Amino acid sequence: MLAAVLTDFNKLVLDDVPVPKPGPGEALVRIKACGFCATDYKAIRGIRRNVTFPLIPGHEPAGVVAGVGPNVSAVSEGDEVVLMPSGYCGICPQCRMGMTHYCEHSYTTGGDGPADIRPGSFAEYTVTGVTSLFKKPKELSFEAACQTEPLSGAWKGIVQFSQMSVADDVVVIGTGSIGMYCLMVAKAAGAGRLVAVDVSEYALDTARRLGATHTINPSKVSSVKDAVYDILPQGPDLVVESAGPIGAVESMVSLLRRGTRWNVFGITTHETFTLDGGLMHFLEARMDSSFGTTPTAMQHALRLMERGVVNVEPVISHRFALKDIMQAIEVMGTPNRNKVVILP
Repeated sequence: MLAAVLTDFNKLVLDDVPVPKPGPGEALVRIKACGFCATDYKAIRGIRRNVTFPLIPGHEPAGVVAGVGPNVSAVSEGDEVVLMPSGYCGICPQCRMGMTHYCEHSYTTGGDGPADIRPGSFAEYTVTGVTSLFKKPKELSFEAACQTEPLSGAWKGIVQFSQMSVADDVVVIGTGSIGMYCLMVAKAAGAGRLVAVDVSEYALDTARRLGATHTINPSKVSSVKDAVYDILPQGPDLVVESAGPIGAVESMVSLLRRGTRWNVFGITTHETFTLDGGLMHFLEARMDSSFGTTPTAMQHALRLMERGVVNVEPVISHRFALKDIMQAIEVMGTPNRNKVVILP
C-alpha cells in the first residue's frame, strides 16, 4: 500500500509498504479520508520532538472495514467507520474510571502521548482495535466523519471539562481548525457573545461565517485585552487557547477576571509562562486543559454532526490526494487555510 512515512524531521517520504494484518480484536480499515492535524505538522517539521522514527502520521481518519481479525463480531467487512486514534485496555483503574485516554496500556495510531505509537492513517490502510471504531452515520461524508476526533476534543474541552453554560461570553484565541471546532461547539452550546482572536484574516473571516459575534486581529490592535474588554466590559466567562504559541497562553491569562474559566487547549510544546499566585487565588480563575479524546467525547461529536447541530464541512479548506501530501505540508505552514484533509 502507499503510505507517507516520516523517517526523520523534515523527511516525509511516500513509500510502498506491506498492508498490515489485523490480529485478535482488531480490524483493517481502508482509509477514505484523514484530517491533517497541527500536531502531525509539528512532528513532520520537528517542532514537536517526541517522535520515534519511522512513523506513519495521521490520526483523524474515517474509512471502510476491509477485514477483521479473530474474535471480532462488532464490525464486519464493508462497515463505514470512524477511528478514534487512542486504544485502551478497558480494565485498568483509569479506564474503569472512564478516563480511557489515561489508560495504563494505551496506544495511539499515528498520534502522540503513550509509549506505544502505531502506524497512522496517512496511508491506504490502518489496523486498530475494534473498541476504537465507531459506526459512521450514513448522512456524513467521509471528509466530515474524519473530523470526529478533533470535534470530540473540542466538545470534551468546552462542555465536559470547562462546563460552559448557556449565555456564557466566550473568547477563542486561535481559530485554525481546532479553534474553529471550539468556536462551533461553544455556539451550539449557547454562547452569548463569542469572540474569535487570530492574526489571520482568512481564519477570522471563516470564524465570522461560522458564528463568531466579534473578531479581533492582535496585529491590528494595540492591546488584545483592551479590545476584548471593549466588547465584554465585564470580562469573559470562558477563554479557550487553541492557537499553540506561548504568546497565546500569555494573552489568555491577561484576560482573566474573577471567576473566569480558562482552557489550555492548543499548546502542545513544553514552554513556560508565569502566574501571580495571589492574583489567581483571589480571582478564583479555574484552569482546565484538554488532551486527546475518549469514547464518550467521540460519541457526542458524532451526535452533533448526525443531528445537524454542528456542520464541519465549511471548515475544510483544502483537500489533497495522499500522493500530493508534500503540497499539503506546504499549505499547513500558511495562514490561509483551515482544515486540510488527505484522501488516500
